[in-house]
Amino acid sequence: MTLISAYLEGIGLLGPGVPDWPQGSAILAGRTPYHEQKTVLSPPASLPAAERRRASPGVMAALEVGHKACAMAGVRPADPASVFASSGGDGRICHAICSALASGDTMISPTQFHNSVHNAISGYWGIAAGAMTPSSVVSAHDGSFAAGLLEAVMLLGSEQRPVLLIACDSDYPQPLHDARPVPDTFAVALLLTAMPRPGKTIAQLSFCGDTLFTDAAVQPMDDHALETLRQSIPAARCLPLLQLIARGEAGRIVLDYVNPPRLAVDVAPCS
Repeated sequence: MTLISAYLEGIGLLGPGVPDWPQGSAILAGRTPYHEQKTVLSPPASLPAAERRRASPGVMAALEVGHKACAMAGVRPADPASVFASSGGDGRICHAICSALASGDTMISPTQFHNSVHNAISGYWGIAAGAMTPSSVVSAHDGSFAAGLLEAVMLLGSEQRPVLLIACDSDYPQPLHDARPVPDTFAVALLLTAMPRPGKTIAQLSFCGDTLFTDAAVQPMDDHALETLRQSIPAARCLPLLQLIARGEAGRIVLDYVNPPRLAVDVAPCS
């Protein structure tokens, strides 16, 4: 049996009705009721003015949660290796490009094109954080969070430095919304380390080689509105994992991956 562990030191969270991890953890732990509302985005102050003007909702959300996860862990944003996970490119920019092509205008803006693809966030993070560390980008449809988590754990083992995982998805306008009904922006960031640090480590995440992939069902959220959020935005597939962490409980979480198999993660709180 091969057991791989990662230690969680920082969390950033932003989504509909979830403005940050402190409030999100209170909601997930059942201490505060969940009220659905649109995600509130802020232009990232860490970007130069020109890049800030071009920042998409996904970029704004990803940079916010990434910086907050690093701040919580006491790690400089430039230091960790990074993994970015998204189920697809930027929905609004893809819509604008498709609309232009449908109108007969084939002179697509290069800026729009490079901002439309799912790896654009990695570039913006490098600019905002001044990061020159190894970085990976993954996309696996509704299993993108789990795919990103696996990639982050593997990168953690090979690099022997902290790894920042950022998973983010944003909404698609009509008519793309009919094919991909993502209603809003959601982003989560996890700062992972290879070894625990007293007073910093929140939880241990373990992956067992014999039971890593499973046909077991994904655990739904207890709250109907949170379950709707989990199902409607791919990056929000992280919610069952975050709920266990928010409650300070140990247990096994099954996450959407390629359906089937799914990804099994064992969680243990760290004091």
